[in-house]
Amino acid sequence: MKRKRRKQRVIPGFGLSLGVTVTILSLIVVIPLCSLVIFSAHLSFADFIKTVTSERVLASYKVSFLTALVASLINAVMGLILAWVLVRYQFPGKRIMDGMIEIPFALPTAVAGISLTHMTVDSGWIGSFFAKFGIHIAYTRIGITLALVFIGIPFVVRSVQPVLEKMDAQYEEAARIMGASHAYTFRRVIMPEIMPALIAGFTMAFARSLGEYGSVVFIAGNTPYYTEITPLLIMAKLQEYDYASATSIALVMLAAAFLILFINAVIQSRTSRIISGIK
Repeated sequence: MKRKRRKQRVIPGFGLSLGVTVTILSLIVVIPLCSLVIFSAHLSFADFIKTVTSERVLASYKVSFLTALVASLINAVMGLILAWVLVRYQFPGKRIMDGMIEIPFALPTAVAGISLTHMTVDSGWIGSFFAKFGIHIAYTRIGITLALVFIGIPFVVRSVQPVLEKMDAQYEEAARIMGASHAYTFRRVIMPEIMPALIAGFTMAFARSLGEYGSVVFIAGNTPYYTEITPLLIMAKLQEYDYASATSIALVMLAAAFLILFINAVIQSRTSRIISGIK
């Protein structure tokens, strides 16, 4: 009997690959995150709770989570519409529009923040129009939400777009032939297919928005208890050389990020099982 030939792999064997993977993850992810726990341990448990639950810190949590949630919900809707248009329609300038989706990834966040602030102040192009109706964008939570929409929209579009491209149009045609309306077809045929990707895009946009600093710091106004975001408060603690307090607040945000990603994994898993059961 001929011996079965071992499959030749392009990359090195499992042992070497796993070693490189663990090393990279340790240097880039695990060790920096462990430093948060080490610095936070300089405080007693009572001091830690007092630090992360002070009135100003709780107010910053509220601003960060509220604006991030609203911005992510907006991105979920608008990102789905953008992905749908880019996949389902042909029009002049489509490639340019598709490429513009990547701008928030490539553009320095500080540049985005300065540009948005310049346009949305009461004397800016956009801000002057809304100021006539008594609506102020810059230096308010509306401005923070606008900045977070800008940096989060690519996550939703790039998550949903590949799923829409792979969808078979025959299911939609069959639903139309059977007399289903456009709304029913979208709700019962299309939406179940793209829901896991949409949830993933929403979650990534939400997690990114929670930790965003550069594009928000200029447009927020940084008013304590009103427009002061948690990353800015952490930065203020670092400038005061209060490393224990800064890392304690950062540890809370890290725990929130892990919780969000865990919930995302659970929802996607259950959604995938439901879709598989339907099929």
